[in-house]
Amino acid sequence: MTSRRMDRRVEPAGFTLVELLIVIVIVAILVAVAVPIYTQQVQQSRRTEATNAVLELASREEKYFSVNNSYSTEPDQLGYSTTATAFPQSTGTYYQITVTSPDPAQAAATGPTYIITATPAAGSPQLNDSQCQSFSVIQTGVQTAFNSAGTANSSCWQ
Repeated sequence: MTSRRMDRRVEPAGFTLVELLIVIVIVAILVAVAVPIYTQQVQQSRRTEATNAVLELASREEKYFSVNNSYSTEPDQLGYSTTATAFPQSTGTYYQITVTSPDPAQAAATGPTYIITATPAAGSPQLNDSQCQSFSVIQTGVQTAFNSAGTANSSCWQ
């Protein structure tokens, strides 16, 4: 009888360095693609929030106008808190909302008007949004938006 020698290979436990590097490369590629897309989606959701706030304020201005035959620049006259010193900012204070209405002497010559504008608040991450920096609406309902270069961008309200 011949004796057979049984070779038993012992497989090493764990990952090899090559396998680990492949996983790291795949994760890095996914992160490089996902982070900019996520940032863009967050910016778009904040834009939507700003446009909703501007349109809601315009609605309040029109309601005020229907009763008083003039527009207001005072937050408490439009139904906001009497302690409010400025119009409400969008949630998270990403945008500062301002209302510009001419003084009564000018309104007598041109008729009552207003411009409601949302601009990124100081220190807001929306300052990095170069496509849609500010949003505004006037009393006729015309909506405009401007990019960081000050050029009108019609796609921002969509």
